[in-house]
Amino acid sequence: MQAADEVPFITTPDHVTLSMLELAGVGASDHLIDLGSGDGRIVITAAKRFGASGLGVEIVPDLVARSIVTARQAGVEQRTEFRVQDLFTTDLSAATVITMYLLPEVNLALRPRLQQLAPGTRIVSHDWDLGDWLPDASRTIEVPDKPVGREKLSRLYLWVVPAQVNGVWCGTGAQQRLQLTVRQQHQRFDASLSRSGEAALNLLGRIDGTRLVALQGGAAAASPWLWVAAGAELHLAQTGDAAWSPAGARFVRAPESGCPAP
Repeated sequence: MQAADEVPFITTPDHVTLSMLELAGVGASDHLIDLGSGDGRIVITAAKRFGASGLGVEIVPDLVARSIVTARQAGVEQRTEFRVQDLFTTDLSAATVITMYLLPEVNLALRPRLQQLAPGTRIVSHDWDLGDWLPDASRTIEVPDKPVGREKLSRLYLWVVPAQVNGVWCGTGAQQRLQLTVRQQHQRFDASLSRSGEAALNLLGRIDGTRLVALQGGAAAASPWLWVAAGAELHLAQTGDAAWSPAGARFVRAPESGCPAP
């Protein structure tokens, strides 16, 4: 269970709160969950400034009570909710944005759950990263009155949850001769695309939510390949330079026995 003193409450300055929400690109269609929500200012600002809905999760009852009152005073009580709850047991599946100002070890303990969120979910952390899961973007903000640390700065980190595509994928229909093997490390991947009787193409790229963008051989001069992940399928939406270009090809995960022979 999350102890009350495990993550100390440190107020996030208003300009840092706003920058976190801007970095995540929060909008009216988003549902934000703030883990360790303190006085509720991130959830309330997301609702008041950007029209989002939000949930604040906090282990200290007095802070939750204060958040509820502040949300009512701000006129956003219909779009916000605050719970006394352990952040490790909170259901995160409805979130399109996760925000957090936690300790490094708590971030790392949460990381496996964060990586299982829907592709495209945005995560913003104040000051602490997620280990070897490198951020997609970062921002440094001056905070002259910051009460902790020698540097009077706040560092913000953004991750976009990538689709989980590691493994072997088989072409379908007229493209049954195709096989795509993906080796994924967080949002980066390398892959080989093969067709029976042809030399394999080696691809290197990044995953942005459900979009896999790769260059042949990692060469900057090459035209990009684009796959779109849709549940248990990969759709090849754009092909790069190749002697054969299976535009529109669809791939499904290989069974344990491997891709069927064409």
